[in-house]
Amino acid sequence: MLNNDKQPFGLAGEGWEVEFARPLAFTGAVGNTRGDKDGTKSTQTLFTVTGSVLVRIFGVVTTTLVGAGTLEVGVVGATAGLIAQVADATTLATSDIWLAATSAAGPRLLSDVLGPYIVPNGLTIGEKTAGTDISAGQIYYICIWRPLTSDGKVVGTVEV
Repeated sequence: MLNNDKQPFGLAGEGWEVEFARPLAFTGAVGNTRGDKDGTKSTQTLFTVTGSVLVRIFGVVTTTLVGAGTLEVGVVGATAGLIAQVADATTLATSDIWLAATSAAGPRLLSDVLGPYIVPNGLTIGEKTAGTDISAGQIYYICIWRPLTSDGKVVGTVEV
């Protein structure tokens, strides 16, 4: 359905785009996988950014996390800059919407999602695990974004 300006209703009609990141489940007890605090995926790439963009990001927990590690979402130099660190990942439970240092079961208001944040110069957005491995569970992420520069774009990671 189109509005009076012949644009779709909703976020896309307001210049916003929606992108998903669907990484593999946490298996941090296995070396170099998502949730391994000391491995090559201690920071899991969620979104690749080109140019400069505005973003709002939240996580949707589909399976309760196992392992009391810390978890945060951000960019290099501000690893908790987009979603504040949760001090104990086991507090992220099935059906929670994670958008701050604490989470709550959905539904949530879009206005509860912090931002929009400016992500400049193609910084990659990642999820960082620290403290203790996160050995099981699943979160996928939704990024609502709009370009600030002509080359601004966000692409989500999808692992199979």
